[in-house]
Amino acid sequence: MQTSEKVTNDLRPAKESNFLRQNPHINPGFDAQNPPKQELIDACVHCGFCLSTCPSYRVIGKEMDSPRGRIYLMDGINKGEAPLAEATSQHFDSCLGCLACVSTCPSGVQYDKLISATRHQVERNIPRTWPDRLVRTLIFNLFPYPNRLRTLLAPLYLYQKLGLQKIVRSTGLLNKIFPRLGAMEAILPQINLSAFRDKLPDVIRAKEEKRYRVGVILGCVQRLFFSPVNEATVRVLTANGCEVVIPKTQGCCAALPEHQGQTAQAQALARQMIDSFAGTGVDYIIINAAGCGHTLKEYGHMLADDPNYREKAKAFVSKVRDVQEFLAEVGLTAQLSPLQDGELTIVYQDACHLLHGQKISVQPRQLLQQIPGVKLREPLDAALCCGSAGVYNMLQPEVADELGQQKVQNLLNTGAELIASANPGCSLQIKKHLQGKEMTLMHPMELLDYSIRGIKLPIL
Repeated sequence: MQTSEKVTNDLRPAKESNFLRQNPHINPGFDAQNPPKQELIDACVHCGFCLSTCPSYRVIGKEMDSPRGRIYLMDGINKGEAPLAEATSQHFDSCLGCLACVSTCPSGVQYDKLISATRHQVERNIPRTWPDRLVRTLIFNLFPYPNRLRTLLAPLYLYQKLGLQKIVRSTGLLNKIFPRLGAMEAILPQINLSAFRDKLPDVIRAKEEKRYRVGVILGCVQRLFFSPVNEATVRVLTANGCEVVIPKTQGCCAALPEHQGQTAQAQALARQMIDSFAGTGVDYIIINAAGCGHTLKEYGHMLADDPNYREKAKAFVSKVRDVQEFLAEVGLTAQLSPLQDGELTIVYQDACHLLHGQKISVQPRQLLQQIPGVKLREPLDAALCCGSAGVYNMLQPEVADELGQQKVQNLLNTGAELIASANPGCSLQIKKHLQGKEMTLMHPMELLDYSIRGIKLPIL
């Protein structure tokens, strides 16, 4: 490889540098509010190990749409050699935030902190086009608020029951007229009547002897579109000696706005979540959605500058556990039964924010393998993002679709009978690209719940 100085000069956007030299009165750089730190940028040695693991680079194929390229842009903006403008911010927008590069980097570059800081800068300083503003306004004013989202359930239920969904999808007009709305519609799950209300009480007693008192976070999309997963999670916890507390004041975990640079909204939602568990006396706070769990564990960073919540956030984070992480740590006490007669082959889908963000990979597999008759198979490119990435599949549908198709094909190629997926976003993305293919998808907690209750799966 050439020297890092030569590589840097080859990759720097010359047009932007010329623009700044010719217009010294313009100062289009990062603002003073938590810009990406230069010492974190300087940790990158330009080795290129991140390129092969970066999903956006694989699809787009441009250096500036890789972690290394984005770090060069951050460096250029910090040093006044490139502007923070629409031309450069599009490369930050193309990042899925999957954090595969963090797992791969031999130099320990904290790209997660760099891209997070940069995204908040982009949202504050780069004007969006009106179609982009419309979609983002819809997303950020709807998805993080379960009560608002629930008001849409009735019309969506009728939309599906009356056959309108089949007509819209068969014509393909929505994708042609407004691709991003089409992308939203394409991942819409089946609306069930159970989604219209929360059925779980505030406190659920442990079965047999009480071992722990735990809080459970219901999530937003998980609560409405995957309510059976939450119910299964509670049953698994209580069957294994946990008293479960579910504060009704809890809202969104803040994952969606935090990942997209909505600073004030993310911090407000984080404070609300912390307050909702204050005084509950729980030993642990349990989450069953990978993307939510990663953000919950980042509250200390998100609220580091808040004198009123800094210590509260640290205390909260110390109790947060992914449900699979927790059960693997404390051990299962409930008896497990086979899910069907004979062997059941399962492929476990690694969610990025569980695998790369929380470093949780072995635990889900250990739990599934405790179910009698289960045999696990591993897919090709297991660590590659499926393209969901929060709301990425709505904002960047073309790249997301290509990644989703690759992911589903790799899962199918294992020959497994069932996919286990521990994140609602991944599940929606995979189901979208499974259309027309016979393959069952379930959350690991649903499988454990069936096994504990002795319920056999339908013949797969």
